Amino acid sequence: MKKVLLVCSLLIGMSASSFAQGGMRRSPEDQAKNMQTQLKLTDDQTTKVLALYKMQATKMDSIRTAANGDRDAMRQAMGPMRQDMQTKLSAILTADQKAAYQKMMEEQRTRMQQGGGAPPQK
Repeated sequence: MKKVLLVCSLLIGMSASSFAQGGMRRSPEDQAKNMQTQLKLTDDQTTKVLALYKMQATKMDSIRTAANGDRDAMRQAMGPMRQDMQTKLSAILTADQKAAYQKMMEEQRTRMQQGGGAPPQK
């Protein structure tokens, strides 16, 4: 019985650890699909957004590797990259989609500040 409890405890600990180390990161495909659903993107827009998210994911991985765990270095390097991403994304979206995207980002920011993470699943 003790062995079963020990194994269960180890499994829970390992899953919590992997979750804390980036288990919440969504793939570029998931991000683009979410935007397609939320903002009613056309197929052409979705393809362009997916390409942007893939490029950003590659750059972010490079920054993480180069920073070697230095969060301040990562933050400084990712700031301009995120700004560039927003500019490119803005060029793809229509005026209505931009407004809806801004609202989405504000809601996400509010959730993050309140200690929440992903939006509730519908």
